[in-house]
Amino acid sequence: MSQRVAVVTGSNKGIGFGIVAARNEELGLRAMKQLQATNPTARHKLRFHQLDITNVESIKRFADHIQRTHGGLDVLVNNAAIAFKNADPTPFGEQAEITIRTNFFGTMNVCNALFPLLRPHARVVNVSSRAGMLESIRNLEIRRLLASSDTTVQLIADIVNDFIIKAKQNLHQQTGYPKTAYGMSKIALTAATFIQQRLFNNQPDNDIVVNSMCPAADTPVYLATLPPYVKSPRGEFVAERNILKWKC
Repeated sequence: MSQRVAVVTGSNKGIGFGIVAARNEELGLRAMKQLQATNPTARHKLRFHQLDITNVESIKRFADHIQRTHGGLDVLVNNAAIAFKNADPTPFGEQAEITIRTNFFGTMNVCNALFPLLRPHARVVNVSSRAGMLESIRNLEIRRLLASSDTTVQLIADIVNDFIIKAKQNLHQQTGYPKTAYGMSKIALTAATFIQQRLFNNQPDNDIVVNSMCPAADTPVYLATLPPYVKSPRGEFVAERNILKWKC
């Protein structure tokens, strides 16, 4: 069996570091050296590659590198994300635009570039959050659209773009959106996860599984190493290895 290839975005610090591509090359290389020092057996298995998920050219270069160097991909952990601190003075409308652009559109662009490289039995983990539970949206029509089995990624994109517009007008809470941009971005990511799995279900022989999760304990590694033809979890929202009810 050929060596399995795993990609963890945003792995130079925090959750991504704990799981093991980074946007900051200096931090990424430093993180790789630290991991190599603390885990000598993984020394020859770790590789760093610069990746900025907000830059489509960076994503394309990375996808080309994976294709050229490894010929395919077995595990993708979409961990790279941004969250503004509560005390950040940046206007909320700008926070909303930056957060959605990174956490949702950036991740979708990574998926669009790397999904064609996924090999049979590949596992995809979208790092979401309990801050992105569907119930935090008070607008019942938006909630219904996001939870519908007919929802598309384009529809989710339309909704988050509307959230950005409302956030810049300071009308996001008045129109039923959550008060946090981070939470809205994670709602969108989890909703997209269900769609991704539904599409992969049309190719059952490939046995590709996509789950979203709240980053706790060993859940990311657990989901990334699910055995072949696992029945569950498959297209779910998971925390502490348990499936959580995301849709209301």
